[in-house]
Amino acid sequence: MRVVVTGATGFIGRALCANLVEHGDEVIALTHSPTRAQGLLGDAVRSIKWDGCSARGWASLADGAGAIINLAGENISRRRWNRSVKHAILQSRLDAGRAIVQAVEVASVKPKAVIQASAIGYYGSRGDERLDESWRSGDDFLSDVACQWEASTKAVEEVGVRHVVIRTGAVLEKEGGALPRLLLPFRLFLGWWPGGGQAWFSWIHRDDEVEAIRFLIGNDEACGVFNLTAPEPVKVRDFCRVLGHITGRPAWLPVPGFALRLLLGEMAEAVLLSGQRALPRRLQEAGFRFKYPTAATALKAILA
Repeated sequence: MRVVVTGATGFIGRALCANLVEHGDEVIALTHSPTRAQGLLGDAVRSIKWDGCSARGWASLADGAGAIINLAGENISRRRWNRSVKHAILQSRLDAGRAIVQAVEVASVKPKAVIQASAIGYYGSRGDERLDESWRSGDDFLSDVACQWEASTKAVEEVGVRHVVIRTGAVLEKEGGALPRLLLPFRLFLGWWPGGGQAWFSWIHRDDEVEAIRFLIGNDEACGVFNLTAPEPVKVRDFCRVLGHITGRPAWLPVPGFALRLLLGEMAEAVLLSGQRALPRRLQEAGFRFKYPTAATALKAILA
């Protein structure tokens, strides 16, 4: 099966490409820098130069593809937000989605599925509400980004292509994602949690994220929205306590919300202080089984 991946050199994309290759798939990475991508992904992945906003140079690869997986988008936590950063976060996602729709529309044999990335930030801050895929969107910046991101490829449904949206939580692994930033203070004996620690933290081990994407590619009945989060979300403070227990360096230092807002601006509220209690109802109903259902099992596997 041929699988075309955008965002292939990212934290999720690298692991996904390796998994697809391991299972015998033909993997094509669309990238701004094929040389860098080849170094990260290896020779088994074919890297194609892409401008990030059109189907030029790669549209023929969508013809008869098993799936197109769209993970492309500016990192939301790399820089403090201002108007230009927020524009880049949104526009990079809309441009990639538009390019995929263009490629699908001109394909004589349509790809079987488009897997569209999104995030549980779609729901906004909901307190203790248990959020399955039926919940409406929130009203903050990240909610708006997620809504438009999901809609950017929805037009493929009009030409008979299965459209799957994956709303992902915080993805855990030692070399990227949320964990290294949470872990560093513990290594310095400054175990912490943000704000009052009462925000919900919906997470997923990267191995389960990758396997869930493979599962959805292979399930012809799967369409629409799926939360990709572990079935047992935890409060931020409880997650940090588990992290402290496993590292042998306890969490004891709450960092006040006002300090985080002063340091990081609007991003602090959206990324660190507001949480979602998201549940993977549709994924589990479809038959997916998590290898790491609890924070303790995931962190022990990662930090062993």
